[in-house]
Amino acid sequence: MLVDSHCHLDFPDFAAELDAVVERARVAGIGRMVTISTRIKKLPQLIAIAEKFPDVFCSVGTHPNNAHEELDVDADQLVALARHPKVVAIGEAGLDYHYDSSPRDAQEQGLRQHIIAARQTGLPLVIHARDADERMAEILTEEIAQGFFPAVLHCYTGGRELAFKAIELGLYIGFTGILTFKTGQNLRDIARDLPADRVLVETDSPYLAPLPYRGKRNEPSFVVQTAKMLAQTRGVPEDEIARQTTENFFRLFSKVPRELNVAAEVVA
Repeated sequence: MLVDSHCHLDFPDFAAELDAVVERARVAGIGRMVTISTRIKKLPQLIAIAEKFPDVFCSVGTHPNNAHEELDVDADQLVALARHPKVVAIGEAGLDYHYDSSPRDAQEQGLRQHIIAARQTGLPLVIHARDADERMAEILTEEIAQGFFPAVLHCYTGGRELAFKAIELGLYIGFTGILTFKTGQNLRDIARDLPADRVLVETDSPYLAPLPYRGKRNEPSFVVQTAKMLAQTRGVPEDEIARQTTENFFRLFSKVPRELNVAAEVVA
């Protein structure tokens, strides 16, 4: 079994064939999918998807590019919303200095509120970090010193220093289809050297489709290609990567059940 630890099934790209997308993932051996929140005001849509499919779960949070839109959301609200049985993570929140779509102080304010919620709930924080390695390392170091919280640096594209700082702090690293790109050698070098018990695979779909699907809409079933490249990079069998990344997922996303009640699925 593999897990897609980060996708966006509520995005319009999937609206016309969501049932088929989930079924293709199942056929490909994807046992769990976590559809990630980017705006808290859209959480009802995520919960509806997660409630429909027993193998789909969701998070609650505000993407850094939308941080200025939801500055009124604090940790208490996040904690309350996370009580829903299908909400298994906080985020995604973080810093995006590439697009800078939201003021940096708003991004940081949002990130720190999400950290408080992760610390209080024990749910993993899904961290978005793009072109912000130094500041992210500073914030994570400061916040961990105030009390540990579980977290994953998702869709990792940063440098070696931030990756190993995250590992030192007890966090996880998630890899997407970028790992398969011809331009991804630096990332593969990092993935090769990380501890086996701290890596996850994800799609971030509908974005970042791996080879040989690059340029097409990504979907959870394609996480197989990322796992395949991770196995090649680390010089281990594919079934070992599947076993290890799935075990890592259940350790980090501890609210996700290892056994499912398939009868819970609602047929549309």
